[in-house]
Amino acid sequence: MKDLESWLKERHITEVECLVSDITGIARGKITPVSKFVAEKGMRLPESVLLQSVTGDYVEDDIYYSLLDPADIDMICKPDSGAAYPVPWALEPTAQVIHDCYDKLGNPIELSARNQLKKVLALYAEQGWKPVVAPEMEFYLTKRCEDPDLPLQPPIGRSGRQETGRQSFSIDAANEFDPLFEDMYDWCEAQGLDIDTLIHEEGTAQMEINFRHGDPLSLADQVFLFKRTMREAALKHDVAATFMAKPVTNEPGSAMHIHQSVLDAESGRSVFSNDDGTMSQLFLHHIGGLQKYIPEALPLMAPNVNSFRRFLPDTSAPVNVEWGEENRTCGLRVPDSSAQNRRVENRLPGADANAYLAIAASLLCGYMGMRRKINPSAPVQGRAFERRNLRLPFTLEMALERMEHCEELATYLGSKFVTGYVAVKRVENENFKRVISSWEREFLLLSV
Repeated sequence: MKDLESWLKERHITEVECLVSDITGIARGKITPVSKFVAEKGMRLPESVLLQSVTGDYVEDDIYYSLLDPADIDMICKPDSGAAYPVPWALEPTAQVIHDCYDKLGNPIELSARNQLKKVLALYAEQGWKPVVAPEMEFYLTKRCEDPDLPLQPPIGRSGRQETGRQSFSIDAANEFDPLFEDMYDWCEAQGLDIDTLIHEEGTAQMEINFRHGDPLSLADQVFLFKRTMREAALKHDVAATFMAKPVTNEPGSAMHIHQSVLDAESGRSVFSNDDGTMSQLFLHHIGGLQKYIPEALPLMAPNVNSFRRFLPDTSAPVNVEWGEENRTCGLRVPDSSAQNRRVENRLPGADANAYLAIAASLLCGYMGMRRKINPSAPVQGRAFERRNLRLPFTLEMALERMEHCEELATYLGSKFVTGYVAVKRVENENFKRVISSWEREFLLLSV
């Protein structure tokens, strides 16, 4: 705590945003004066925060009380001194500090998304392995809209015009929003977020930010904070930034591609390559694990009803767990690289996923393949979009059913977490079903 205290003093911080990530990925916590933060060395929050849905509702009582103390007690949230960042858009000198969640005996709370990622990383450490990831975040810029019933529209750029058509990799189209991205880059630099390339993606006003490869926990923290940063930069310029998986009809969805590799913790050499530079058995088993278990863990990568709109036929998202070298039609792409940098790109997670859970799930699937020596299918040559032998659940209901009954996930993540996660997502799905859509009004109102 002393290092963190010095860090706060050096930056003349007056206020601290104490953050935890809930299951959805929403930042929850407290804003406190720096003097109180230093004195208390953390905060207390109700355990129930970790079982809130995106609408703020809670799971059914029987599940709620089976997972949480019926007295609705507090959990103890301790600051991670390595996860302290300035808040560059704040009017007063402000810090945001990510906290870890513990019970009163000091045990990590299983329902915490960040704790789940730390648990998976510990599994790798026990084997002498060090995973490395590099997330790619896609998102849309849109006009601000107060009415959720209205379709989203592209924002107006510097030229005074709305973007039209597809502008993949267009420099000029990205530069339409140059003042916004200048703020984003400045704010990310101030926070130490390790972002790399900005790309205009396929959709209208759809962008992608790539992160440099590194430690999975640090990268998950950075993605968590980047979403806040991007939304704040957009608001400053009177537009909106959304990480919904499929926010605009007839436009491509937004993904969070996760590049992942594994090093020997002692030597730093890739365990994915043999001495002669060829693919190792551990690499093939890692892919085999991804193929076998992603369909069971899919709700951790596609967590919302909207997530599955990205997987509809004739979209740019692969709806399979096939693998292939340099093949973007596969859910698991192996980019061309040197032997030391050999990796697999998991193209299935959506931008709407909780980064802690998506990265944890992706690494866990690969870990189980490595430990259980699961062989992958043959790599795909050519187009994989039409392949159906390794397809995924088509709906959130189907995916939750598979996750709920996967014994391996319960073994590694804990039955309490699996039960709680599935329950939260079912509450959200029930809320969704209560809303009558514009499609129903347009086609059924006067026709049936």
